Amino acid sequence: MLSGGCYCGAIRYETADEAVHHALCHCTDCRKCSGAPAVAWALAPADQVTITGEPVWYASSEHGRRGFCGRCGTGLFYTNDVIFPDQIDVQSATLDQPDAIPLQGQIQTAERIGWMEDLHRLPSFARYPGMPED
Repeated sequence: MLSGGCYCGAIRYETADEAVHHALCHCTDCRKCSGAPAVAWALAPADQVTITGEPVWYASSEHGRRGFCGRCGTGLFYTNDVIFPDQIDVQSATLDQPDAIPLQGQIQTAERIGWMEDLHRLPSFARYPGMPED
């Protein structure tokens, strides 16, 4: 099992150490709900996810529900009984060890922000430029 949780620690969860599917989603809904250019989701059978604490659930579409921490606002979960019944998506960046599940692909790239496509071509810094490195 893998564990994770929200920023403030009010919500913790455990999930399977293997995902049914693990993808970086570029859809507009994920971007608007997270404030990030993309969100990584690890899909797991719902009966293999244990949640401690009380997420707030928001109906983000007709069938989609997003669970987040009501205290710190961290997005954590997504369910959609039409698209993937009896399964739950976990925002994999909230895992204590997010590298534990290999990313398998990118989805909803039709809605991807243009500058996300060429990130590998931009300068990269281990820390904020000008700050001492660890």
